[in-house]
Amino acid sequence: MWRYRNMLPVRDSANIVTLGEGFTPTLHAARLGELLGLPRLYIKDESLNPTQSFKARGMSTAVSMAKELGARRVAVPSAGNAGGALAAYAARAGLEAHVFMPGDTPRANVVECIRLGASVTLVDGLITDCAAEVARRKDEMGWFDVSTLKEPYRVEGKKTLGYELAEFFGWKLPDVIVYPTGGGTGLIGMWKAFDEMEQMGWIGSARPRMISVQTEGCAPIVRAFETGERFAEMFEDARTVASGLRVPRAIGDFLILDAVRQSGGAALAVSDADLLEAVGEIGRLEGVFAAPEGGACLPALRQLLALQTVSPDDSIVLFNTGSGIKYLEALDAGHSAGRQH
Repeated sequence: MWRYRNMLPVRDSANIVTLGEGFTPTLHAARLGELLGLPRLYIKDESLNPTQSFKARGMSTAVSMAKELGARRVAVPSAGNAGGALAAYAARAGLEAHVFMPGDTPRANVVECIRLGASVTLVDGLITDCAAEVARRKDEMGWFDVSTLKEPYRVEGKKTLGYELAEFFGWKLPDVIVYPTGGGTGLIGMWKAFDEMEQMGWIGSARPRMISVQTEGCAPIVRAFETGERFAEMFEDARTVASGLRVPRAIGDFLILDAVRQSGGAALAVSDADLLEAVGEIGRLEGVFAAPEGGACLPALRQLLALQTVSPDDSIVLFNTGSGIKYLEALDAGHSAGRQH
């Protein structure tokens, strides 16, 4: 990721905290594409980052800046992967990390944070309740809050996704990006990267159609998109096995919706059953063990095909934002009905 360091905010290279994140593969999904009639279908596989998710990008940048600016204690609310990434990068930087997670966060994420030296607090509620707890205690405890879009640096790390796609496609952007959306910093970051590259003359003004994917059990962005609202109301009783998508209200909701609308894209909801089935389909056809969030992109793509809003000529990138290995309880339960003995 730090190949793009001139576009990142760290001033002194000595403050860069890295575990080798970024420059993940963009895989030509030939077998899946053949099945769908989409010969230019790709998967951007973020599971190969340190801590097995795209969260490594944002936390590498955020912790590097925390170090550069003199912070000693960092805190974050997390549905799982952001907490693991913060714990890892804080450990590498010698900073104290505090992670607040919903009580039903996948066990792998909780164990990861503990073993990486973070202080972990499980909260009875959702990620929004965890965020409220961080906000309530941060001043008293001297924590620097690295919550999504509560500081400006995580999105800077995430924007490198856009630079990598442009470089992979020879400084032309794909036609369609299908992105699983919880807090949405990856989508927001890519949109920022596209503008930066255009200003530098690296790319033209054409933009991919940005497709924001959520689940039927937690779809605030989809609901706001469909009703024409710029801000998304709190999604009550949010529930989904894709814990990274269980964000009932995103602080950057208007930035997500602006990008989706300006690009001529869409916001779509899929069922938990369909995304779990898609994890298996992607695995069988392409050898990628996707997280449930990444799995959600495939049924969303099928919706786009049914609506005839994508065509065989389009270059399409599905984002797998993390590794299925973190979600064994959900994926094993989803498969148990068809398990062979």
